[in-house]
Amino acid sequence: MPDTNLSSFIWSIAELLRNDYKQSEYGKVILPFTLLRRLDQVLEPTKDKVLETAKQDLPDAMRDHMLKEAAGFMVYNTSRFTFEKLLGDADHLQANLLDYLNGFSPAARDVFEKYDFHNQIARLDASNLLYLVLQRFTAVDLSPKRVSNTDMGSIFEELIRRFAELSNETAGHHFTPREVIRLMVHLLFHDDDLVLRGEGTVRTLYDPCAGTGGMLSIADEYISTHNPNAQLALYGQEVNAESYAICMADMLITDHEIENIVFGNTLSNPGHRSKRFDYMLANPPFGVDWSKDEKAVRDEHKNDGFAGRFGPGLPRKSDGSLLFLMHLASHMRALEEGGSRIGIVLNGSPLFTGAAGSGESEIRRYLLENDLVEAIVALPTDMFFNTGISTYVWILSNKKEARRAGKVQLINAADLWKKMKKSLGSKRKQLGADDIDQIVKLHGAFEEDERVRILDTDDFGYTTVTVNRPLRDESGNINLDKKGNPKPDPKLKDTENIPLKVDVDSYFAEQVLPHVPDAWMDRSKDKIGYEIPFTRYFYKYEPPRPLEEIDADLQAKVAKIQSMLSEISQV
Repeated sequence: MPDTNLSSFIWSIAELLRNDYKQSEYGKVILPFTLLRRLDQVLEPTKDKVLETAKQDLPDAMRDHMLKEAAGFMVYNTSRFTFEKLLGDADHLQANLLDYLNGFSPAARDVFEKYDFHNQIARLDASNLLYLVLQRFTAVDLSPKRVSNTDMGSIFEELIRRFAELSNETAGHHFTPREVIRLMVHLLFHDDDLVLRGEGTVRTLYDPCAGTGGMLSIADEYISTHNPNAQLALYGQEVNAESYAICMADMLITDHEIENIVFGNTLSNPGHRSKRFDYMLANPPFGVDWSKDEKAVRDEHKNDGFAGRFGPGLPRKSDGSLLFLMHLASHMRALEEGGSRIGIVLNGSPLFTGAAGSGESEIRRYLLENDLVEAIVALPTDMFFNTGISTYVWILSNKKEARRAGKVQLINAADLWKKMKKSLGSKRKQLGADDIDQIVKLHGAFEEDERVRILDTDDFGYTTVTVNRPLRDESGNINLDKKGNPKPDPKLKDTENIPLKVDVDSYFAEQVLPHVPDAWMDRSKDKIGYEIPFTRYFYKYEPPRPLEEIDADLQAKVAKIQSMLSEISQV
């Protein structure tokens, strides 16, 4: 969890900005300064070595390499200034701070350009706030000894969450709690013996909604902890400039290839279109309208079909979650190339929204008929910072174990949680280490119990059959067409959803005709649909209370009310 004392202290710096900045503008100052202070302390131990290297007369190509080597990171700074030295020359603070920024390596400078930081520095200086803000941040210890990369990511996300609330920009932005990411990572890597125990193993991991890089960094940390001899190459894309900047900085500090993190819109302008990945993680926006991406998405669906990302179909424009799911599926490696596994967090609507033939149903049909859905885990409500809705972790794989072939495992973990000591926005619950361990064990055991259901992929399929009844005149006589067949009454038309495993004719004879003997099916309008009614599989019937018990309760309440009224009347 975030270091709440530290993030609160950083947040308190906003008090300095109160009269000169709108609340919605606080993030433009605090986020880049937090990032700058972090880099300042990360690079501090090798600062002198970098400055000595910078004095050498080196060719440009070699210079960059040597400076990175001297710094010990993919980022370096050749300016003589540090936060402490900047405070020592208050009269030239703006010019010196700009010199400090320009001393960073090109990729790091690009990070601060995403914040338009140079203009913020000028604005702070004009308001006589620059020294005060720098002084406050110099007092904050963000060194790696004090704050790990994972905790630093949590602090950034907490700050972004608060600024988003002030700006009324919370819709669709649900930062993934760290414990949920850990659960996803455990489920994702559980069967890869090579990556967990092999020598010199290299795997790729991709997040199309990278945010501040939390999923990437926690997965990398997991692999490093379990097998230091394995390497995880990280890839991602992020559309929000501030989140992208933080993710880039994290990649620089942790020595990952920053070229693998792309800035832009994943749906309309994917940055890794031709690549395939071993592992993928994502938490796409919940219930966000994809109208702004509509042209690009529809063009790809129409022109590329199944050769593109959206061949099976398109969901309604009010929720683009399934577009991200199909995007990930399109980046899976072929089985002969090693296959892929995917972990994605979705809200409830992708499970069941859309009737047979709709885009949502066709996407589910594609995933299930191609046996890509391995497991779905129901999480507790109130797990995310900006929403209390039900959420689910989907695990997809095109390299299932033999025992899982043709099966989908549903795990109900909705009641596995710990109450937080202090709520963070809408987040009131968290997964404890023992909760994560229990879910992972349930997944690995692959056995049915009160929390687990194992179903065939076609258990989720059904045929929607059109049922007609005859049109009758005022006398009750059936109207016939020219061929002598009964005309259907459009007002009485109905449909039946018949499970794929059930014979349609038998179902019709047993379930429909006894109630409407004059009905018939129009099989020319049959549609195949798929839905995953998760909660239905875990429903437990509870018989109603006995009438005598209910009546006794009512009598007691009536008596209490009458007693209270009697007391009032005596006053």
